[in-house]
Amino acid sequence: MTFKFAEMLKRTSTVLLAGAIVGAPASGIIAAEESDAVVLKDRSIGYVLTNRYWAVYQTPGGESECPNGFNDGPREQYTLLFPEDGTKRTLLDTHLAREAEVWFPTTSAEPYPFHEPQSDVAIGLDLDGQAGETDFMSPEGDEGIDNQLYRVLGCVAGYRGPDGAIYHFDNKYMQQYAFNRLLLELTDVDDLVNDEDVTITTYRGLDNLMTDATGKNFMSGGTQRVDRQWGDRYVQTFKGQIVDGILTTSAADLEIPWSETFDTNTIQPIKDLRFQLKLTPDGAQGLMGGYADVVNWQQRLARAWSTHHQSYGQVSSPSLFRALNRHADAYPDPETGKNTAISTAIEVTFVQTHILHPEAPMAEGTPEQNVASARDIQ
Repeated sequence: MTFKFAEMLKRTSTVLLAGAIVGAPASGIIAAEESDAVVLKDRSIGYVLTNRYWAVYQTPGGESECPNGFNDGPREQYTLLFPEDGTKRTLLDTHLAREAEVWFPTTSAEPYPFHEPQSDVAIGLDLDGQAGETDFMSPEGDEGIDNQLYRVLGCVAGYRGPDGAIYHFDNKYMQQYAFNRLLLELTDVDDLVNDEDVTITTYRGLDNLMTDATGKNFMSGGTQRVDRQWGDRYVQTFKGQIVDGILTTSAADLEIPWSETFDTNTIQPIKDLRFQLKLTPDGAQGLMGGYADVVNWQQRLARAWSTHHQSYGQVSSPSLFRALNRHADAYPDPETGKNTAISTAIEVTFVQTHILHPEAPMAEGTPEQNVASARDIQ
């Protein structure tokens, strides 16, 4: 009996292994020309965001772009402003005054040095089709790169990888909390290598990211349900084309769910956002570029990162607000002529996912009405 069972198990295992080798869509088994068909269903493919970073060009130790060193954070600036020199100061004039600057920043003169990148190289996209005096060159040598936010963040330790506090934790919390599930659905796709006309729609997903057994590596092939109850504000449509595997899209305004420390559910709007992504059947990687409103950018930072947490990365939001205003390069105020938005780029990575649409929205009101209803419930 034991021999017969062992022999049967051996034969069954052999058959199953052979079937897996013949039929499984594993990497290296399917020919390259067939791989698109594996994931393209009804001429569509979905992706889910797994990594995002404000694009900061770096050299080792910042020696090239930050020769004057990195910027001080809240604690260092506090020590400079209020040294222990025997002067009597009140809590109102010190701690509370500094915290008020976080929530009500001004463009007054910076009371301490603020170091900006000295590099002519930056990561980003050409957003306006011009090569101006303040534009950068990409690491690949392309001119006209618009990423003035790099002048603000380039010498702030918290935004530099791989050890910067915001660089690290922004992704950790983004991956951990489902609030952040930014989905891309490409439709009208005939070929992931070359296709002159495709449609890209963004959604907010509802589900956790799928990982391997280690929990560290994100896997393609999962499923994401579209949030149609509270997610209408994140739906946007772009037109694009694929050339040699690179997707480029038209520009449109997009709101991005941007949860950070301990699921602080903030939102980052980007005006005139466009994508430039290298596509594969398993994922996509590249850039999102556009213009961020300077007031909104600073307010999102203040809501998402307390002064205590900003201190870990030498991030001073009052200093950043001044720099944001200095380098704002778009959307001038109609009355003052002062620019209100700053060009930026976000490095992004997506993995392929199957996007599941509900048959009908769960809430029939407008997004504003739905949000109001949620507040009433709370």
